[in-house]
Amino acid sequence: MLKVKLPKMVDPIKSATKRSEYRGVMLTCDMPRLLGVVADIANEVDIEVEFKKDEQGLTYFDGHMSCSASLLCQRCNNVFAHQINVSFCFSPVQGADKEDIDELPDAYEPVEVNDHGEINLLQTFEDELILSLPIVALHAEEDCKMKADDMSFGVIEPADERPNPFAVLKELKRD
Repeated sequence: MLKVKLPKMVDPIKSATKRSEYRGVMLTCDMPRLLGVVADIANEVDIEVEFKKDEQGLTYFDGHMSCSASLLCQRCNNVFAHQINVSFCFSPVQGADKEDIDELPDAYEPVEVNDHGEINLLQTFEDELILSLPIVALHAEEDCKMKADDMSFGVIEPADERPNPFAVLKELKRD
């Protein structure tokens, strides 16, 4: 199957009117923020996206992205494989108008269009891939080289007892 490079900018309203479907790839070398948070990642992200209009006449686009990456385990500091699979559903909004965003159904995430009515697919998809990564990258416990017995947790020293500054008031109250 021939892999087609997806466009970086697209007009979602025109694409939804045409009922456009894109199946292809985006290069990870064009995603510097994603490259900065992973140890290694595949050269391409497989993407399927469809532009549609719903029953209310709202334009939206949904689809799926997948690629393989390597993350650094925060427990043992070794690299491990991680499969990224992301489903998304966006609806374009003009500007950051709070009313437009509040009127969107909960199923749609708002994505802002530029002055020409286009969205930056590359940036939007890069954001979604970053958000799909685990907050703390860890191996499964059984696969990690660092076992529970090897971990050390510091001992908390007891705090020195300081005299209560209000003890003087207690003496005055007795009189």
